[in-house]
Parts: sequence; C-alpha cells; structure tokens
Amino acid sequence: MPTPFASVLMDTYNHERFIEKAIMSVLEQDFAASDREILIVDDGSRDGTPEIMRKFTPQVRILRKANGGQASAFNAGIAECRGQIVAFLDGDDWWAPGKLQAVSGALAAEADVGLVGHGITEVYADGREHSELLREVPRFRLNSDAGAKIFRRRKSFLGTSRMTFRREVLQRIGKVPEALAIQADEYLFTFGAVFSDVLILREALTFYRLHDANAFQMTNGNTESLRRKYQVLAALAGALRGKFEETNVPASTAGMVVDAVQTESDLIRLTLENGWPLETLRAELRNFEMEQEHAPVHRWLFKCLTLLPACVLPSQTYYALRRTISDSSLYRKGRERWLPFAEPAHVDRHRTTRP
Repeated sequence: MPTPFASVLMDTYNHERFIEKAIMSVLEQDFAASDREILIVDDGSRDGTPEIMRKFTPQVRILRKANGGQASAFNAGIAECRGQIVAFLDGDDWWAPGKLQAVSGALAAEADVGLVGHGITEVYADGREHSELLREVPRFRLNSDAGAKIFRRRKSFLGTSRMTFRREVLQRIGKVPEALAIQADEYLFTFGAVFSDVLILREALTFYRLHDANAFQMTNGNTESLRRKYQVLAALAGALRGKFEETNVPASTAGMVVDAVQTESDLIRLTLENGWPLETLRAELRNFEMEQEHAPVHRWLFKCLTLLPACVLPSQTYYALRRTISDSSLYRKGRERWLPFAEPAHVDRHRTTRP
C-alpha cells in the first residue's frame, strides 16, 4: 500500500533547551524526506528558540507568529499543512524511532480510522521514566454512551505529541477556539473521535518531558498555573458543549464527555476559591465515579471517610488539610500497606531510572 504524504506539525514557545532534540527525533525517523514535511509554528518565542530552529532550514519550514497560545498555533499550522496525514509534536517532547512509520502504516491499513494515538513515556528531570501502555480496547468511536466511557479512560493516549490525524478529519473539525491557550489538543482529539474511528497503538512512541516550564504543569502547586488550568478547562467545557450541538452525537454521550472536563475544572476551582461543602462533595464523588468506575465497596467506603471533613469545611480549607495529610510519610506508608492506590485496569505501567 502507498505511504501517505505526512505533515509533521510542531508547536513551540520558548523551548530553547528542548527544540533541537524534538526536531532531530523527526529527522531521524525511518521515513523518506520526500514523503514528509516538517512545519514548526513558533508561537512568539522570546528566547533562543528561533536561532536554533533556523539551523535546520531548509529541512524544516518555520512559521513565526505573535504569541497567542496553543490553539492559535494549531490553527495557523494546520492551514499550512500539505500532508494527507498530520502528526503533532510539542517542541519540548520527542518521538521514539519508528513512530512515523507506525502511525502512517496504521492509517494506511485502516480506512475507517481517522485518528491514531499510542503509549507514552513520561520523562522526569531526575532521569526517572514512567511508561503507560494500553492493555485493551485499542479501537473505539465517540458516538454512544459506551464509546464515551472508553474515550474518558483512554484520552491520555491522544495528547499533542501522540495524535496523528487524517487531514480530512481535521478539516471537518475546523478551527480550534483560540481561548484554548493550552489544552487545545483535547478539543481536536475529542472531535476526531466523533468524526472517525480512533486506534491506539500499544507502543510508547512519544517521550513527554516533565519540566518546570510545562504550560500545563501543576505538580508544584503554583497558584497561577492552577488558575490558568481552571480557566482553560472551563473554556474547553464550554467549547465542547457548543461544538457537540452541531453534531449528531446523543445528548447523553456528549454530556458524559463535557461533564468529565467540567468536573476537573470544578475541582481546581474549589482548591482556589472557597466553595460550599455540597459543591466539594458533588465534584469529588463525580470524579471518583469516573476514575474508578468499578471500584469495590471498600474503596467507596474509604472515599466517603476521607470526605467527612468536606461536609463541614469550606473547600479551600478541606483541600489544604488533605494536602497536609497526603504529604505525611505515615499516611503514605499506611496507604501502601493497607490500601494501595488503585492502578487503572486498562493500563500497563513501567517505571525505570536512567543514569
């Protein structure tokens, strides 16, 4: 079967520490240069990123624009892509060898598939690597309540540096709302799953770098980052709701997808602003039900026990208390011994440390 011409679309902003590795990971793919193009959208970088990128011309095509966020970068880049398929890569991530062959081959072999994702390896600054591979249900579509449940549990395999689309699916989705300065990938892969079948390859074909400048990084508890994420998730929920109204997706199915995003947004808001106890209880129980769909009774009982303080405390106070307890070595040791954190049944996880 003929190899489809591929566009590699990279978005970057102030990635001078990482962009060279990202570009090299594409150039080193076992994929003929005549069968692909590399387009980099520089979203107004103010560091040394432009100079580093220029070293790779004419092997790459560079589009510079004023800073506007991920959605605006995607919109500018997608319009310029010439490929039959479009593979995305963030400027601070990189691909494993064989990535482009694997995803292009999957699309060439499966005519009904319009979006391909795959496993991921998260890379930490201290050398630790954490790989997540899908165990089952590699193919699905977002056109029913059952499909929505599969989608909610597997969308982590469809982020920016994992997703490859047929061009016609992207054209059908149309422009991404530019309020999504981050998390624009979720808008794209949600409607990619609406307009075509999705296939997830088991292999971990992307290395996702966790670092202090991640636009979506929240592990340090930075209030500004949390507020940005809350605002974008709220905007994403609204954008998804509006776009779903233009499709034939059943209302209950669309509601399940939007509710997952809205719940995540609500949980962040409740850590930043004082909410009523009933708000905290509702958001926490909705989230637990989605994350642990088939949780046994003892886990539900433990969850309800942990929520007892939330019945009387303002949300900010409750989450501050919970963070204090979670940071306790005594609590962590007790959880590991008597009630280990549940591992998702659909994911294989592997942890390694590189010197």
